[in-house]
Parts: sequence; structure tokens; C-alpha cells
Amino acid sequence: MQTQLIIDNEARGAREGRTFSRTNPLTGDVVTEGAAADVDDAIDAVESASKAFESWSQSGPTERRTIMLKAADIIEARAGEFIQTMMSEVGAAQLWAGFNVFLTAQLFREAAGIATQIQGETLPTDKPGTLSMTVRQPVGVIFSMAPWNGPGVLAARAIAYPIVCGNTVVFRASETSPRTHAIIAEVLHEAGVPAGVLNFLTSSPDDADRVVDAIIAHPAVRRVNFTGSTPVGRIIAQKAARHLKPALLELGGKAPLVVLDDADIDGAVNAAVFGSFMYQGQICMSTERFVVDEKVADEFVEKFTARTRELISGDPLADPNVVVGPMVRPESGSRINGLIDDALAKGADVTVGGRADGASMPATIVDNVKPDMAIYDQETFGPITTVVRVSGVEEAVQVANDTEYGLAAAVFGRDVSRALAVANRIQAGHVHVNGSTVQNEAQAPYGGTKASGYGRFDGRAVINEFTELKWITIEPSDQQYPF
Repeated sequence: MQTQLIIDNEARGAREGRTFSRTNPLTGDVVTEGAAADVDDAIDAVESASKAFESWSQSGPTERRTIMLKAADIIEARAGEFIQTMMSEVGAAQLWAGFNVFLTAQLFREAAGIATQIQGETLPTDKPGTLSMTVRQPVGVIFSMAPWNGPGVLAARAIAYPIVCGNTVVFRASETSPRTHAIIAEVLHEAGVPAGVLNFLTSSPDDADRVVDAIIAHPAVRRVNFTGSTPVGRIIAQKAARHLKPALLELGGKAPLVVLDDADIDGAVNAAVFGSFMYQGQICMSTERFVVDEKVADEFVEKFTARTRELISGDPLADPNVVVGPMVRPESGSRINGLIDDALAKGADVTVGGRADGASMPATIVDNVKPDMAIYDQETFGPITTVVRVSGVEEAVQVANDTEYGLAAAVFGRDVSRALAVANRIQAGHVHVNGSTVQNEAQAPYGGTKASGYGRFDGRAVINEFTELKWITIEPSDQQYPF
């Protein structure tokens, strides 16, 4: 597979003709060859978007809505191609790749509805004969970056929401999923996005820092939108702050699922298996910490272990029954093995699974995890999860919040009032009572707290991120002033 840059709706190679390769994490074979943009290519993309903003910012809601609805239909029509590409580039099982198609189409349709929800309001005023009001206006060029792990829905939200709010977008694809991201850009262009409204870039990892710096520094870029790891998010935030540009950041997580002493254990186990091992645990809201009351811990761990042992690991391209495919990079294995060794040396137990072999790893549960173990608070981002045993509600809440992250969480308990009280005390952007931590609906606000970032995608909340609020008055020209 190959990708090119798309600037002014025209596909082209990088100026210097350079390329980079994405390889399969299991075989090492080249999967995609992408055009490696340099700084000049990036500036071309920004200036194209800046010019397109002049007309696109004046477009009406029907034009914007029509494009989004067409994009939803097109991604569904190209579902087979998208699924196969995602499986090849990032080792996704067919279930996760197909789920991305569903979520992407859902997001495009939700974005279409937002086109008529960008509203201001009238304000009371003490000035006679004056109309005081607010309006929301597009801000300019948005620089968007999305990761490889949910390449459909995460790219779509980074592009669709700014565009439907009247902005133009320069989208830098992940070097790990360049062709998958390119399909999202192609879908929007096929749906009718005018030239320059969406410009698509790929660059090599070696050039990433220079390209990102050049785009953020450009005066036409007014917002920076990044989804990815917390360490990189901190760097992006600093770069944006240097130029006084707001950033929308959705970063890492260490999602806890609290199992109270009155929980439906079978229901909690169902959520545990899905939340921990969907896409090898490489989702920012994957359940990485089970905070389980000691009264029910043995039963929960026994049933969770039995269900996990049934999961098939391997290559999803070779076997459609595989649930746990390869991690996105072989080096992830050695990193996670180090966490396992540290935990075992300090008294933890592996109840199922075990160490990784490069990118390959079976679904793994580590029980009896304590705060002095590195795996207690480090994001694992692999097919491994942990169990922390606690005594009572107060300790459960304390352990759930004992992390720098605050993206997703869940609570299981039959007494819904008590479970809701716990949910309200957990420091996370979204918390689900008797449900999985892995949840996303395009009409619901999505984002985190603490080191999981700031700002919100999805729902009407996203309008605040990609518009400016302006105060306007219409006053009598003959009014009297104090002097």
C-alpha cells in the first residue's frame, strides 16, 4: 500500500521525493510506504488551508451537513477496504476494525447535526435601545493529529468537528497507520470537501518534530488538536503555549473498574474481558486496574481468569477467530515484561497468560498488585491488566483515584445509589455504572482530567473547542456619553 500527501484536493508526493515505511509488527514485512513530508510541504498545506478558510468560514450549515452525511455513507461503502487496511497496518482484529467503521459513520452523522447547533444568545443590557448578543465563529486553521489505535473514529473526530464548525484542517496522520488515515481523508474529499478545507500530511518519525514545530508556529494555525500519549501531549501543549494557541488534548489513561462487595460478578467479568483485551488493551480507556473488594475478590479473579484463558491469541490476518492480536510494536513486549518481572519480585501473581515475545502476548492478568509495583500506576497499553484488592468503599475510591490519569472508569454494584455515589467521587472524564470503561458515543462529551488531558470531543461540547465566542452590540448612534 502507498500513501501520498493531499493538498488542495490533489494527491502528490513529498517535495524531496522521500518516503518512509510501516512494517508488520509480527513479520517485519513492509505494509505501507508513505510520502515523507518536510517543512516546505507542511507550510504548503497550512497556506492552502488558510486561503480556503476565507470562503469555507462563510459556508452555510446545509453545505457542511450534506458533506458529513455523504461521508458517513461512503465510509460504510468502503468498510471492507478500511477493515483490511487497519488489520494489516496496526494488527487489529476484524471486530475492532469493524467497530471503527461503525463509530466513524456515527460520528460523521453526529457532526452533521452539529451544523445547526452553533449558536449564540441574546444578553440583558442596561443600555436603552441596545441589542446585546453573542455569536460563535470559526477560528481559522486547525492543526489535528490522531493516533493509530482507533484510526477511523479518532481521525474522523479530529477532522469532521473543526470542519463542520467552519474551520479548515491540516491533518497529520500517524506514521503507524498512514494508509488507514488516508482513507478517512479520501472519504471526506469524495464527499465534497472543497479544495484546501482538508489537507492531509504524512511524515517520517525522524521529521515529525520539525514538521510539527513549523505547523504550530505558522500564524494561520489557531488551534492545536492532539490525541495520543501523555508524554507527547505534554510536549505538544508546551509548543502550543509558546505561541499562545489553545490545545485540545486527549491523552493516556489507567482506567479503573471498581467491583463493590454487592456487584454482579458475572456482569463485572463480562465487562472486564471486553474492557481489558479489546484490541490488545491498546485503547486509551482500556481497563488497566480492577479495584476489587476483598469480600468478592477470589470469586471475581477465578471467573475472570477462566474467561480470559479462552481468548485466542495470534495473527488476526491468518485466523479470523483471533481476539488478541499483536501489539503495534515489538518493543512493547520487552517493556511489559519488565513490569511483570518487577510485580512478581514484589509479591504479585500472574493468574493467566504470561510474558510477551516481541509483539506477541497472550491475555494476561496480574493479581495482588500493590502501590510499590511499577505496574500499579504505569500505563501498560498491552493485553495485560491488574487486580488491586481493597477493603470497603473508602479504600476503593482512594485506589481508583491513586493515579495521575483521569480518562475513563467504571463501577459495579447492585445498589445503584451507592455505585452512583462512588462514580461521582472518581476523578475521570467519564464513569459508567455497571458497564465497561471502553465506551464511546458521538453524542456524549469525551475527554479526560489530570494527565489524561483537557477539552472535550463529541456532542455539543465540541463546539466550544473549535469556535470563538464573540460579544456584539447594536446601539443607538445618538446615545449620550459622560463626556
